[in-house]
Amino acid sequence: MRPISEEDLTTRARIRDAAMALFAERGVKATTIRGIAEAAKVSPGLVQHHFGAKEELRQACDEYVLSYLREQINVGVTERNLEKPEFIENVHRTAPPLMKYLGRALVDGSPAAAAMFDELVSVTQEHLATDDHCEVDHRARATVLTAMKLGITVLHEHVSRALGTDLYAPQGTLRVGKAQLDLIRPEFIGRELFDQARTGLEKFEGPQ
Repeated sequence: MRPISEEDLTTRARIRDAAMALFAERGVKATTIRGIAEAAKVSPGLVQHHFGAKEELRQACDEYVLSYLREQINVGVTERNLEKPEFIENVHRTAPPLMKYLGRALVDGSPAAAAMFDELVSVTQEHLATDDHCEVDHRARATVLTAMKLGITVLHEHVSRALGTDLYAPQGTLRVGKAQLDLIRPEFIGRELFDQARTGLEKFEGPQ
């Protein structure tokens, strides 16, 4: 088997990104291999060469989004980089097409979408602040918080219309991020993470 060239990797990524955009806009059923090929400016045969059937391409998109979410959670939350402007800027730059895809996947339904939701619930539960002096259903809290946050993603068109600005434009994302923090008690997620998230948004907002 010949090694995968850098050109092959670039072409594969371009096809995947085109597929994610079309899947997010039209849904998987209404998207064709030919349409993906046109968007990626390659031949249908090249799409099939890299991914095979459309379902395999959808699975590749699912895996890519799940990998991205894991990485950003690890870097931002676990490694405590939420207050760094470069982290916020990178998320604002790279996340929109993936989040649009995730929103559509959650509505259309897929095993990977279910896995993404469950993993986000588990990660959220892991990072919620604990109170040893009272009994709290942390699983329920994490599930509801995850559903509320992903609801913004699923309803991004309505959110954008109500805000009067694109949710995924920097100003829209900043407004939503700040509003979320206004609605969450600091002790709910822990004062340290809360303050880092607030500081990161304020630093990123500065040069806008």
